[in-house]
Amino acid sequence: MSEQELQINPIVQDSVAHNTKTLTNLHSLTASLFGVGAGILGLESYYGFLFYIAFSITTSVLFYIFQLAPSSLAEGRGVLDSGRYYKGALELWTSGIFNGLPGFILTWTLFYGLVRA
Repeated sequence: MSEQELQINPIVQDSVAHNTKTLTNLHSLTASLFGVGAGILGLESYYGFLFYIAFSITTSVLFYIFQLAPSSLAEGRGVLDSGRYYKGALELWTSGIFNGLPGFILTWTLFYGLVRA
């Protein structure tokens, strides 16, 4: 991003921090829900982790479509340009998978044990 673009459309660090916090909260909540689903379905081993990865990516895609795509397209930016709203361009797509993993595993094992016991 050039200096002129930053002067016209400045990046506000408070907004970036708010966006990151919102995305982290969304991924933590959905990871627990995915853990409940995987536990109830009785998924084991790699199938449970594939379930989690698939639905985490789906959550990121839906978040992007409903939140970021309309504003990016209205500003004439690239379709996958999320670097303006987050610390890094890939944070939207990768951070949620790693941030929600402990909650997913916890609820997955809990509900797997409750259903299979």
